[in-house]
Amino acid sequence: MPITVCNFTNVYENQPFIKGLWLSGEATWIDCTDIPGTDCYCDDEAVETIRKCIADAGITDARGIHFFDNGNYHYMSKIWTDMVQEPFSLVIFDHHPDMQEPRFGNILSCGGWVKKVLEENKFVNNVVIIGVADHLAEEIRKEIASHPADARNDNGAESNDKITFIRKSELPAVTLEGRSPDRVHSTFHIPHSSHLYLSIDKDALSPAYAATNWDQGSLDVATLKEIIAGLATSHKIIGIDICGERARDFAGDEYHTVQEADALNDRINRELVEFLQNL
Repeated sequence: MPITVCNFTNVYENQPFIKGLWLSGEATWIDCTDIPGTDCYCDDEAVETIRKCIADAGITDARGIHFFDNGNYHYMSKIWTDMVQEPFSLVIFDHHPDMQEPRFGNILSCGGWVKKVLEENKFVNNVVIIGVADHLAEEIRKEIASHPADARNDNGAESNDKITFIRKSELPAVTLEGRSPDRVHSTFHIPHSSHLYLSIDKDALSPAYAATNWDQGSLDVATLKEIIAGLATSHKIIGIDICGERARDFAGDEYHTVQEADALNDRINRELVEFLQNL
């Protein structure tokens, strides 16, 4: 499974595993550090520049594992899924729904990229967001319900009908009964004919497992892997995105020093790659 690293803040320079993949040639490294208009919001010119960088790297589809820095760049999942040319279901692990209206224009953003996928991608069958904060899921539900005309995608379907939230409070029930893959699969509907695209923001995880630049949830790594393994038993996984590194200016917090944060993220990134490569 090919690995691509989109480097925006140089955070991976402090992660021996990811840096080692690059230096050994096991991963394609795309330098995005000099592209303006990318932090949180990604303007149209930046989107086209990123797409060109991906194409110039010889990448023609969304297969493989894609790393792209901290949560401010989660909109990269919109750019990668734009490359999928077959029906798919998008399964997201995130503490935030990422379905906000943009503050200005129709700009792509880390907080609204899921909404744009639902509105613009004709191949997406449905979206499942796992680990989202309960109050944020409820806010989005109310917003969609109050603006039904705005919730239609380009095919006229209601976006509300295509999205499922597995809230943070529901996570213990997702893998009930011995954490059976069948139980995992039964908690939300994914068409059997649909391939899967996974997008993992590590802020869905407890701070015990990752150090990110947004408030974090309570998901543990074992549950994350068991949900993915359960889904992989009956669906082909097209591509996998991973973001949620520490912030560029992180100086330590109540949980981690800078060095501890980098070591923790390096460890979870290695664990995820090894797990995903063996699915």
